[in-house]
Amino acid sequence: MTRRVIIIGGGLAGLTAAYSLTGSGYETLIFEKDSVLGGMLASYNINGYSIEKYYHHLFESDNELLHLIDELGLRERVEWLRATTGYYTRGRVFPLNTPIQLLRYPDLKVTDMIRLARFVMRSRKIEDPIALDEVTAREWIFRSANRSIFDNFFAPLLKSKFGREMDRVSAAWLSSRINLRSNRGVRGERLGYIRGGFEELIRAMEREIRERGGVIRCNTEVDRITVEEGEATGVEIRGVFVPSDAVISTVPPSQEKRRPKIPELENGTGTHPTGTGIRYQGSLCLLIGLEERLMKETYWLNIKPETPFGAVIEHTNLIPPEEYSGDHLVYLATYLQEADESLMTAREEEVAELYITALEKLFPTFNREKVLWWRLARERCTAPIYETGYRKRILPYKTPIKNLYLAGIFSHPNYPERSMNGSIRAGIACAGEIIKAV
Repeated sequence: MTRRVIIIGGGLAGLTAAYSLTGSGYETLIFEKDSVLGGMLASYNINGYSIEKYYHHLFESDNELLHLIDELGLRERVEWLRATTGYYTRGRVFPLNTPIQLLRYPDLKVTDMIRLARFVMRSRKIEDPIALDEVTAREWIFRSANRSIFDNFFAPLLKSKFGREMDRVSAAWLSSRINLRSNRGVRGERLGYIRGGFEELIRAMEREIRERGGVIRCNTEVDRITVEEGEATGVEIRGVFVPSDAVISTVPPSQEKRRPKIPELENGTGTHPTGTGIRYQGSLCLLIGLEERLMKETYWLNIKPETPFGAVIEHTNLIPPEEYSGDHLVYLATYLQEADESLMTAREEEVAELYITALEKLFPTFNREKVLWWRLARERCTAPIYETGYRKRILPYKTPIKNLYLAGIFSHPNYPERSMNGSIRAGIACAGEIIKAV
């Protein structure tokens, strides 16, 4: 008899688990609360083109993701490009892509720049970043470089990523991040993108899952995972019981407002650490379409002064605007901690006004009349806070409840840094646990 698996969440981890399971003869049902699939990889459709709600790109080290792209026949759509970075300080953009440009960066002395280069080179040689799990990034930089390098280079980056939690972030995360972004030549970092957008990947996965007999239901929120005598038996949706032989939840277990109810764990009869351990932060991304480019060539701009957003990503400095009906696309990105709840609940127009006003202050040649349109995406619990001791909090795929599994940004492949590739690895591994259990 074909086994049925219910998957809660239609993001990359959930879709990959369904793709793997249907390929092994399982019947799968995906329930996604939103109107579209993809999770953080979901896209807008604007003026006849598709563009991600949150910025995304490929790395050459994304082995499982690239293998999946091959299997789905999308490899010819992948294009590798040079992405340039910059740092905004002292009222202007300083490109940081060539040795000459690095020497022109005004907030570090030449001796500090040499120290920074040595620090980065040593970081790239670290084979196991997880060994740094108990050391804070601040402590590691102070010890391996110096305070000036921390204050004038890394501190603004950590603050834009983790806000008031920056001093708790582990060196394991920073080391992993440096390694991930180390594919850099004299003209910038080499990144990949799927022509037509990552919606092509989501559509291809959806099509393959459906062709194999899988069922996908959007606009469907699971209220409860049903458990009988220590075994998951299905889910409840608006009072209706849907039976299954196994359940995979991709929702962060500590996300109390969104995750399905699991009374057996909440009442203490289970031992899985669902309510404590991993802490999360939210994401907010304002995507604006402009009639002309914002920056000359910079793709990714880190910002040192205080602004509502932590980074400016000009997508059309990677993929030309001709792919987007001539629109120039710019992301203004922010990570939000619990104390930033006001930005999560404010009216969209208020957030857009705040961000566009801040952008005008950073770039005197820019004014809001050049904005053709804007879209706002915001979501709670999109990224773990990779604080010291995180590796002890990583959630296994199997829970103490028989046939209940977890896979997502809280899984081992998404440590010490989360990525599309990590979510795909988590989906594959979780599906493998179910297949092995038969």
